[in-house]
Amino acid sequence: MKATGQTFRVGIVGGTGYTGVELLRLLASHPRVTVSVITSRTEAGQPVSDLFPNLRGHYDLAFTDPDPATLAAQCDLVFFATPHNVAMRMMPELLAAGVRVVDLSADFRLTDAELWSRWYGEPHACPELLAEAVYGLPEMNRAKIRDARLVANPGCYPTAVQLGFLPLLEQSLVDVQRLNAFAASGVSGAGRQARIPNLLTEAGDNFKAYGASGHRHLPEIEQGLGWLASDPVRLTFVPHLAPMIRGMQATLTAELVDPTLSLEDLQTLFEDRFASEPFVDVLPLGSHPETRSVRGANVCRLSLHRPQGRDVVLVLSVIDNLVKGASGQAVQNMNIMLDLPETMGLDAPALLP
Repeated sequence: MKATGQTFRVGIVGGTGYTGVELLRLLASHPRVTVSVITSRTEAGQPVSDLFPNLRGHYDLAFTDPDPATLAAQCDLVFFATPHNVAMRMMPELLAAGVRVVDLSADFRLTDAELWSRWYGEPHACPELLAEAVYGLPEMNRAKIRDARLVANPGCYPTAVQLGFLPLLEQSLVDVQRLNAFAASGVSGAGRQARIPNLLTEAGDNFKAYGASGHRHLPEIEQGLGWLASDPVRLTFVPHLAPMIRGMQATLTAELVDPTLSLEDLQTLFEDRFASEPFVDVLPLGSHPETRSVRGANVCRLSLHRPQGRDVVLVLSVIDNLVKGASGQAVQNMNIMLDLPETMGLDAPALLP
C-alpha cells in the first residue's frame, strides 16, 4: 500500500482505554489519516467526546460494537488497543479481508506459541500467524514493518529496555548472560480498570517493585535482546510502580567484555547508531534524563555512565509509556506501513511543565 496523497481510513478496536484515547489524540491532528471506526462493547452508542471531553470538536464518532466485517469495509488499517486475547480472535478474518493491523496487545509479540501460553495462561487462538507477525520496534525492524500485514507493537518496558541495550548487543560489547533492567512506570501503564492498587490513595506518595519473580514482559524483552545479540540472553528484570500518571525510566546495567573501552567510545557508538533515528535522543555525557522531558512525546532519551570507572556500562532510558511505549510507536509503525513520513503526526515536543 503506497501513499499517493490520499487519506487513509483507520479503525481502533478498544477505544476506551488509555492507549485507545492516546491513539485518538495523536490521530486527531494527523494530516493523512481519518478515524472511521472506534469500537467498545461497553460504550457502544456513546459519542467519543462524551467519554473523552478533551476530544470535543475533533471527532464526530460514536463507539460501536467490534465487527470484523464493518472494520474490513471501512478501514485500510486497524489498531487493536485491547487486552490480550482479543486481537488474536479477530485477526484471521481481518487479514483475509486485506486489512493491515497494528496490534498494541501482547497477542503477537512472542514467536513461540507454547511460551506465550505459559505466560498468558491459555492456548493461543491462531498460532499460525505468530511467524508472520513483525515485531514493531522500528529501530530494529523498519524494513520488515514496511511490508507487513500484521505488526506486533512492543510493550512499554520492552521498548525502553531494548533501545537502551541495542547498540551494545549489536556490537557484542557486553556479557549477554548478565544483563539487568530495573524500570519504573507511571500508573497509567496498569490500564484504566478500577483496581485498588491504582487508586490515588494507594499509588500516591508510594514507590514499589512488583512482578519481581516474573513479569509478562520478560520473555518479550529477552526475545528481542536475543535477536539483537544473535544469541540467547539472560536478563534480570524488576518493574516498579512510580507515583505519577505517565512516564517510564529504565536503569540498565551490563558488564563490558572489553574493559578498555572508554565511556567516550561508548558515547560515540550510541550517537552514531541513533543518528538517523528521529525518535531516539542520545544526551551528552553526564546527563540524567527525566520522564517529564518526554511527557506526551514519541521519543526515547538515553544517557550513558561508567560508575566509578568499573567494567560496567549503565544506560538510563526514559519514555512516555503511553506514547513511545504504546500509541505513539503504533502511529510510527502505521506511518511506515502506509509509506508516509515516519514522523508525521508525531513531531510535537514534550509537554513541560
